[in-house]
Amino acid sequence: MITSQLRISGTLRKDCVQSIPEAESRRRTLKMSEPELLLDSNIRLWVVLPIVFITFFVGMIRHYVSILLQSDKKLTREQVSDSQVLIRSRVLRENGKYIPKQSFLTRKYFFNNPEDGFFKKTKRKVVPPSPMTDPTMLTDMMKGNVTNVLPMILIGGWINMTFSGFVTTKVPFPLTLRFKPMLQQGIELLTLDASWVSSASWYFLNVFGLRSIYTLILGQDNAADQSRVMQEQMTGAAMAMPADTNKAFKTEWEALELTDHQWALENVEEELMAKDLHFEGIFKEELRTSIF
Repeated sequence: MITSQLRISGTLRKDCVQSIPEAESRRRTLKMSEPELLLDSNIRLWVVLPIVFITFFVGMIRHYVSILLQSDKKLTREQVSDSQVLIRSRVLRENGKYIPKQSFLTRKYFFNNPEDGFFKKTKRKVVPPSPMTDPTMLTDMMKGNVTNVLPMILIGGWINMTFSGFVTTKVPFPLTLRFKPMLQQGIELLTLDASWVSSASWYFLNVFGLRSIYTLILGQDNAADQSRVMQEQMTGAAMAMPADTNKAFKTEWEALELTDHQWALENVEEELMAKDLHFEGIFKEELRTSIF
C-alpha cells in the first residue's frame, strides 16, 4: 500500500516537472502568435511631429512673454552698499599681493578688526518677503500663473481633444501594467501593451523632455522649461527666503582672516633689469615714424 502511494506521488511529480516547460513553451508560442501592432506612417506626420513642434514653440513663446512681463527688482541703497563691500573684500584677497604689506594690513584691519571692523559691527536684519506687505509679489505670482499654468492647461486640453485616441509611439523596453495610466491617457484598452504611448501622454513627455533643447537654444536659466517652473512651484522655490547678508559677511570675514600677504612685486626691479628690453629697436621705430 505504501509503495503504491510512493509510486503514484513519484509519477505526479514527474508529470508536474514535465508540465512546467510545456506551459512555458506554450506561453511563448501564444505570445509569438499574437499579431504585432503596426502604426500608420501618417500618425508620425500628423500626430507625433505636430505635438513636438507645438510643445516646442509654446515653450519659446512662454520664454519671451515671461521676459516682457518680468518686472525689475528694486534694490535698496543698503543692499547695493553691502554688495560693493563684499566685492572690495574679494578683490583685496585676490589682488592684495600687488600692494605693499602696510596697505594690505590697513584694508584688512578695516574689514576684520575684532572690535569695530566692518564685518564685526555690521548686522543686517533679514525680512522675509510677504504678499501682504509687498503688492509686487502678488503681481509676480499672477504673471507666473498666466505664463506657465494657463498655457499648459489650454494646450494640453486642446491636444487631448484634437489628438484623442491615437497611439503615437512605443518605448523600446517592456513595462509593467502600473505604467499604463501614465503612458496611455485617453486610451482605455486593457489588452494593449503598457509600452505603447498615447497622444496625451506624448505631450506631457515632450513638456518634460525638451529641457535640454531649451537649455541649448535659450541658455541655462530660461522660462521655457515648464518642468523646472512646476518644480519650483511645488517646492516653494519661487518664494524663497532672501539672501542672508550676515552669513555672507561671516564667510567673507573668515576667508579674509586666512589670507596672508605675499608681495608679488618684491624683486620687480631686479627682474626688470635682468630682462633684455631691446630699446634700440624701439628708438629706431620712433625715429622712422618721426621722419615720415
